[in-house]
Amino acid sequence: MMCVDKSNVLQSYAFFREIFDETAARHPHLRADHCYVDAMALNLVAKPWSYDVMVTENMFGDILSDLGAALIGGMGIAPSADIGSGHALFQPCHGSAPDIIGTGRANPTAMILSAAMLLDWLGETRRVPSCVAAAAACARRSSRRSRADSSSRSSSGATRARRASPRGPPLAGGQRRAGTGERRGSG
Repeated sequence: MMCVDKSNVLQSYAFFREIFDETAARHPHLRADHCYVDAMALNLVAKPWSYDVMVTENMFGDILSDLGAALIGGMGIAPSADIGSGHALFQPCHGSAPDIIGTGRANPTAMILSAAMLLDWLGETRRVPSCVAAAAACARRSSRRSRADSSSRSSSGATRARRASPRGPPLAGGQRRAGTGERRGSG
């Protein structure tokens, strides 16, 4: 996990980093590191596959998650998870897009991948193997949908970008995760 802050500029981020380090010390099985937010923005563009969990405050999280979504083809295919110690919220990164209602242009990929992450989380935290299997099935369906969209003659710019984008880190069962690379982060 990576602590993303700007502790070289603001004292409040030095406090944030201190809390991160104290928490990380209680989990020695996890690799913990630090990165300033400007360097992380560069790193995400250069090698997004290198990151899985980033711990940051809301403003930097919003900025970096939008950057990550752009790297994979746009907000329409980026899932999101806000996970606490006992509860979680899963949703697409994008809003409701009222300007395209009824046009047939909405892409359900982000919603499907958010549901897959929910099922994966339920399977892991509640020990329900059928949820993990359902998560893998959702990810496969979404992947097939994305490939079908990519082969369409009327490919949008987002679809073309998605086709050219690097793939995210692996999920359980060998599936690939689309999105920001943040499995347990906030956007």
